[in-house]
Amino acid sequence: MEDLTAQQPRYSRIFLVFNPDPEKKAPYLARLLRDEIAERLPGVPVELSPTDHAGHGRELARLAAAGAEGDGGPSVLIVSVSGDGGYNDVVNGVMDVPGSTAVCAVLPAGNANDHRRSVESLPVIDAIAAGGVRRMDLLRLCIGAPGDSTNIRYAHSYIGFGLTAEMGRGIERAGKGGVRELLGVVRTLPRLRPFEIERADGARAQFDSLILANVARMAKYGTVSDAVVPSDGRFEVIALPHSSRWALALMTLRAVTIGLGPQDSVERYAFTTPSPLPVQLDGELLKIPAGSSVVVESAHRAIRVIG
Repeated sequence: MEDLTAQQPRYSRIFLVFNPDPEKKAPYLARLLRDEIAERLPGVPVELSPTDHAGHGRELARLAAAGAEGDGGPSVLIVSVSGDGGYNDVVNGVMDVPGSTAVCAVLPAGNANDHRRSVESLPVIDAIAAGGVRRMDLLRLCIGAPGDSTNIRYAHSYIGFGLTAEMGRGIERAGKGGVRELLGVVRTLPRLRPFEIERADGARAQFDSLILANVARMAKYGTVSDAVVPSDGRFEVIALPHSSRWALALMTLRAVTIGLGPQDSVERYAFTTPSPLPVQLDGELLKIPAGSSVVVESAHRAIRVIG
């Protein structure tokens, strides 16, 4: 990522967005971070912003970002106390406000926390207090569904089709926890089916998995590439053409051990969907309708994040 400034930003307000479920650790971590900010940055208002329904984090971030529209004054900092899915909501909420100078951060409190492991180095409170701000690329997913206007979503880390999305659904059905997730993966593998895409020249291709990644690590332990730079205007394409279950198992084994090595990188990837296609954006699961045009582009330096 490119260093934007080494000076401490004078935040007008800091918002902590989190799921208030008392059985999760996010409420505790949010309150702890609030207290640490009060000690390290006295005088900066901190607002706890609990969510109360799916997608509410995006709404809260949009409201917060609307107060930071580049007037030259202090910006706001929006911290998602969550996993990758919660941070995806916050990033999309900020991108809903053109020209916003809001700064984003994530305090890992979820299941995978792929983004945090791949990008961040300093503890969150230290990075906030240090004041460094950087710009980072996002992945822009544009879906032109039949009869509908184009739907645009952003991903901070990866967009996965096929294996990634189906595994995500299997884990979601099984429930959180190491043993349950493993059972979810085992139950999902026999049901995996290849998917087909059609390119602009009319050629069709079948894949077991297609991942477009802006970070090096995903799925908790997998290293999908060793050459990812999340601010270079490009993203990595990790494709597994339809093959045997052994090839799929081998790719998974390599990812969780030595890594998959260097991958092709592009600025844009486009295709159409002959049939409905599941997709996973940073842990969020969606389904793309049949006949849709799909374009994934690098949104270069689109978001401001803490150093």
